[in-house]
Amino acid sequence: MSVVRQCKLLGIYRSTFNYHSSKEPEKKLKDEKIMQVIDRIYTDEPTFGTRRMRCALRDLGYDISRRMVRRLMREMGIYAIYPKPRLSISNQKHKKYPYLLRELKIERPNQVWCCDITYIPMGKSHVYLTAIMDWHSRYVMSWRLSNTLDVTFCIEALEETFELEGIPEIFNTDQGCQFTSDIFTGKLLERGIKISMDGRGRALDNRMIERLWRSVKYDDIYLRGYENMTELHAGLMKYFNKYNIRAHQGLGECSPMSVYRIVSSENCNN
Repeated sequence: MSVVRQCKLLGIYRSTFNYHSSKEPEKKLKDEKIMQVIDRIYTDEPTFGTRRMRCALRDLGYDISRRMVRRLMREMGIYAIYPKPRLSISNQKHKKYPYLLRELKIERPNQVWCCDITYIPMGKSHVYLTAIMDWHSRYVMSWRLSNTLDVTFCIEALEETFELEGIPEIFNTDQGCQFTSDIFTGKLLERGIKISMDGRGRALDNRMIERLWRSVKYDDIYLRGYENMTELHAGLMKYFNKYNIRAHQGLGECSPMSVYRIVSSENCNN
């Protein structure tokens, strides 16, 4: 029986019918495996574009096309760090703000907050993690997980941080569509917060949170190999709690929480 006939008997429009191949689950698992390998390579070499990423994958035994590498990297929301038209997925209709941190001396908590999104491999799938960090102290104030790149989980993290910690002078992000959206920037502007966005192809503009992602992945994600969202959430809760209270070399062996709470790392007790 033809698809048209089946739709007519069921009383549904032909345009609403979608065929799902029996090979789709197998293909998805293969993609997820390759994406997890890409994530490890990218964590070590964030300057790798699709060409070099494909070479690295081929060295590991994954003989896939450059087109497929590009598709998977886009799905993961990652792009090579080098001067180019776009550093992340942006929306041309959204307003972009200048980078305000160049040559700025950041010397106190709540002077600058930063936020970003990263890909997290999880069993046979993946999710996305966003976090908001105080630049001066490296203190992670809030974080959220989501299985999509919708702006909602970023807004939830932002509102929780406002409720718990007040407001910063400057808020820095990249030019991703989540952070340039009117709903996100509106939350900042209505509180009088100055908005700062990374320049195009500027690898170090949001370096504090980029370092956090590397620590999260090597110290926890890759070691634990979480299989589902429940395990991942519980694991990250423990990790961030530990991260905020452990000694940090860049803070004179003080913890991010102690530096954030007492304003100066010179007086913290290890």
